[in-house]
Amino acid sequence: MRKASYWLILLALVLMAGVTVISALDFSDTWKLMAVQSGSMEPAIKTGSLVMIKKADDYQKEEVITYQNEQDSRVTATHRIVEIKDGQFITKGDANNAVDTTAVPKNLILGKVTLVIPLLGYLISFIKTLPGLIILIIVPSTIIVYSEILNIKNEIIKKLKT
Repeated sequence: MRKASYWLILLALVLMAGVTVISALDFSDTWKLMAVQSGSMEPAIKTGSLVMIKKADDYQKEEVITYQNEQDSRVTATHRIVEIKDGQFITKGDANNAVDTTAVPKNLILGKVTLVIPLLGYLISFIKTLPGLIILIIVPSTIIVYSEILNIKNEIIKKLKT
């Protein structure tokens, strides 16, 4: 039982670290993982969801896209295309009463939403903080390393006794 829990913890750590790294770094221009920070797309996409977006050659009305803010590229929004006008995209959050104030040019679109994983965005956002890194990555990793050191010590003692 102890060995199974060890491997489950290790697997969980590797998965959390992998998803965190993938969401933090740009490995691909085609696929990105992003955490949803607001409720503007509820109920379709809830706050705290993790969305996978895929770059496309063209976008259609009713598709949900993620795009960058024109003034600050670090700020993104995930909204639905409600109209395409003069080659630009008019977007609106499902929970919002009105369309967004500015049209989105194609060059600011990061991609369309292809997968939504509820709640996982909270975890990824927490891991990216210092307390999250310590609690969810460093502490369990330290426990595993300590456990392995004890195993090595016990094996050495066994060998010395024989």
